[in-house]
This record gives sequence, C-alpha cells and structure tokens, in this order.
Amino acid sequence: MQNSKTVVIRKILLGFFLVITIFIWYGVLAENRDGLMTVAFLDIGQGDSIFIETPSGKQILLDSGSNKKVLQELAKQMPFYDRSIDVLIESHPDLDHIGGFPSVLSSYEIDFVFSSGVNCDKAICEEFEKEILEEGIEEKTLTRGDILSLGDGIYLEVLFPDRDASGFEANLASLVLKLVYGKNSFLLTGDSPKVIEEYLISLDGENLDVDVLKLGHHGSKTSTGDYFIGMTSPEVAVISVGGDNSYGHPHQEVLDILNNFEIEVLRTDELGTIIIQSDGKNLIY
Repeated sequence: MQNSKTVVIRKILLGFFLVITIFIWYGVLAENRDGLMTVAFLDIGQGDSIFIETPSGKQILLDSGSNKKVLQELAKQMPFYDRSIDVLIESHPDLDHIGGFPSVLSSYEIDFVFSSGVNCDKAICEEFEKEILEEGIEEKTLTRGDILSLGDGIYLEVLFPDRDASGFEANLASLVLKLVYGKNSFLLTGDSPKVIEEYLISLDGENLDVDVLKLGHHGSKTSTGDYFIGMTSPEVAVISVGGDNSYGHPHQEVLDILNNFEIEVLRTDELGTIIIQSDGKNLIY
C-alpha cells in the first residue's frame, strides 16, 4: 500500500501540472486572433482611450483617459500574463486623454511613446515625461506623412499636425490618425475642432472616407461639422463620453447631423467599452 505522504505528493504534483496545462491552453486560446484586428474604445468615463491589437499581437494604446481606470479596462482586453504594450500615443496633452498614462507606464513595459509635440507645462505632463525618462523609453513627435507600420498589412497614417505644433493650443494640435487594414479604415481625431476638420478636407478630400469615425471632442458641437461627416461618410460613429457629464456631451446638434446622414452611433456612456473588429474586409461589432 502507498503511504499517505506519497499520495499527498502525487496529488500536489497532479494539481500543479493541471494548473500548468490550463495556463498553457489559456495562452493558446488568448493568442488565437483568427486574422482579426481589434479596436477597443475603452469605457474610461469622460475622456478618450483606444486600445488597438493586430492579428500578430502588436498593441497600441492611443490616449488613456484621466486616471487609473484605464488599467481596469486594459485588464479586460489583455491576457493577465501580458505586461507589455508596444506603443503609447498621446493625441494631445489634456488630462482626460493622458491622465492614465503614468499608471500605464508603471504597470506595463512600453517600447515607444509618440505625440504631436505640443508644449505642455501641466503637472500631469511633467509626471508623464518623468516616467518616460526614467524608463528610458524612446519618444517621437509625429507629423503628417508619417506611417506607422503595425504588420499584417495594417498601418497608422498621420494626417495632422502637418507642421511643428509645439506652440499650438492643445486641441488644435490633436493628432489625427487614419488606421487602415485592407478595405477597412478608422479615423481617430482626438479633440480636433471644426477648423482642423475643414483644413483636412482641403488637404485630403476623398482620402477621408472611412468606415469608422471616432468623433472629435466627445461629441462636442465644436467638432463634427456636417461637411466633414459627408466627406468621411462613416458606417459607424463612435463617441467616447462619460455618462451625465457636466459638458453636455454629446451635443444634440452633433447627434442630429449623424442622424441626418443615417450613421449608426455607438456611445461608451450607453454601451461601455465598444469593440470593433476587422478582418481587412468586414467590420464585426
């Protein structure tokens, strides 16, 4: 007969190997993306944060909301063992777009940080920059014409700023990025106001035609002109906004424009995190 000590040891070993097997299969299933790119508009309240993951596993975080809530949302999108993000992108240095970045830098290994290069002397900017320097992360200012290749035929094209934006007002300096995967495209506009939308129309014309538009400035009436909507002609408009916010976002004027163009509207205050996937041909949401 086996003594009780041997039985206990065997049970412990069996349990250990069972846990390891579960861990391995969890990883295999989590990494199986079936050729899909995922764009998650995170529910971080009144602010912006967009998590992008390519079929081969490249990960980009565009903006981070105003606080640590971004960590809770990232944990829902990433496997628990994944502690790295390839690229952080700051659209512009408003608190509701960059306030969560210091926490992200403390929690994840980051390779690159990109921004529009606008000057910022706010405390949150100083904290963010301090973390970047301490971690030795490479920084780069993006301007029009830059292309970030993400693999799998996916790329981010920088549409704006088209010049040195260091002295711009923050919203005017917002990065405008076009994310392209095959036949599908997303336009990500930060807090760009109507004057920038009109300028982009003069520069890009039909190149602004996309499937998904992330509305500028959380659906404020200072963005999303009707001519801009006509040129972008999205299938879906996403509004990243906090419930019952004090700004009145999204404004009814903007919702009326979208309704007139018969564009489907998805709002984080109503739906929580909004996930749109693409196989390069079709959108899944």
